[in-house]
Amino acid sequence: MCRLSVELFSYFHYNIDMATRKIRRRQITVLLVAAVAGAAVWATQLQQPQIAPTSPSMQRQLFGDSNAQVELTKLEVKGRAPKTGYSRKQFGDGWGKIDGCSTREVILARDLADEKLDDKCRVQSGRLDDPYTGKTIQFQRGKETSQRVQIDHVVALSDAWQKGAQQLPREEREKLANDPLNLLAVDGPANQAKGDGDAATWLPANKPFRCQYIERQVAVKRRYRLWVTSAEKDAMARILSSCGG
Repeated sequence: MCRLSVELFSYFHYNIDMATRKIRRRQITVLLVAAVAGAAVWATQLQQPQIAPTSPSMQRQLFGDSNAQVELTKLEVKGRAPKTGYSRKQFGDGWGKIDGCSTREVILARDLADEKLDDKCRVQSGRLDDPYTGKTIQFQRGKETSQRVQIDHVVALSDAWQKGAQQLPREEREKLANDPLNLLAVDGPANQAKGDGDAATWLPANKPFRCQYIERQVAVKRRYRLWVTSAEKDAMARILSSCGG
């Protein structure tokens, strides 16, 4: 495993491990306690409707001694492969499990504030400071209300399929679909509007979050050896050129 992958795995595995422990104690907080310097800055940034450009500490957590602009240059540039054969089931049958809890519930617990859980580690309510729109959304579990907050794949699975994921073993595709690095709790309508768009066709309306959004996409694509189109790379480079740190 390359150094970048090791660092990403260690950072996000630690955070999710902390989240699942807190789920079991039913005392989860949105700020995941981190062992690395600056992790609290990242968690705080995720919760703020207006977010400053990514800090140098977050760059180090994602990319080690490198940065998103450098890692972007390492991504292969190719056209989209045909979507033939794509289905959600190519990435597993629904959400996987993290320490016995649904990945969806773990991400909700990580990203929501004032969350309340039942004894089956299901989030019943909470507040989302949505990174995509900058809005504050009150989450209430229910048939008519749960979809107000959805879990987005930062690199959409259909996009990943057309840019290299179809060549990955099924086990690795399932890992991609459940990787906390590639998951965010977000506004439902914004997630639907995004669809399987890449950076060339869709960006969060909340402009201060775009740096972090693109950095995550670069990190995910590096980790799973996915490529980018020329237009996508240009869009990513344009956003990153305006980012601080």
